Amino acid sequence: MQQLRLFFIALQFFTRLPIPRWVGFQPEWLHHASRYFPLVGCVVAAVAAGVYALAALALPAPVAAVLSTAASIYVTGAFHEDGFADTCDGFGGGLTRERVLEIMKDSRVGAYGAIGIACMLGAKCTALAMLPPAAAIAALLIAHPLSRLAATALIWRMDYAREQGKSKPMAQAMSTGEFGIALLTALLPGALLAAAGMVSPTAFGGAVLAAALATCWLARKFQSRIGGYTGDCLGAVQQLAEAAIYLAILASLGQGAMRGTVA
Repeated sequence: MQQLRLFFIALQFFTRLPIPRWVGFQPEWLHHASRYFPLVGCVVAAVAAGVYALAALALPAPVAAVLSTAASIYVTGAFHEDGFADTCDGFGGGLTRERVLEIMKDSRVGAYGAIGIACMLGAKCTALAMLPPAAAIAALLIAHPLSRLAATALIWRMDYAREQGKSKPMAQAMSTGEFGIALLTALLPGALLAAAGMVSPTAFGGAVLAAALATCWLARKFQSRIGGYTGDCLGAVQQLAEAAIYLAILASLGQGAMRGTVA
């Protein structure tokens, strides 16, 4: 029962979806709810994939991709997109650690944030639109839990950069065992899809590698600039990892623009 409560706490924290009243809330529960962040991604993936599948019955793939992306944003309340935009503003406009953190805390979106989120949404929608419908659905089911594992990895391995904040309780106590639960939850959808033939093992392996590289690159940048991560950084990692997964699955199809051209 406590494990179910922790899942609902994670669902409440990262989505707009209602949870049962009996769940309640205590701040210390967030310490252990992080193990279920990828499972929340599975819920978001189910919504996004469902919208894509329904839309694709009557509409072209690019429209289905946009509607699917819009559905995932609505379900999460643009939680991760907002973090990505704030991170772009902070790291783009701040020269010192203190200034970066100050800009990221500002609720206003600057030029770096606006440009960054426009490019991010464009990359995600375009990649999904270029995938065959079955592959796009598989990509959604893989990317949402796996990209949330990427964010969870920062909680597991890095220090929180602020003195206070809503994400701090999650950062203080995540054991290796809890991360192992998150890891299994994140990898299971892709493994099942690969076993069912909906995505090739090469595509799934490329997706995992792409998410890992995106996470390591941002984690290194966060560590060098602010000495850790913030809640906005988690959103940035999730967004970049999600986009990287879509691009990796698309690249696995071997349809590069320069393939077959004659020098």
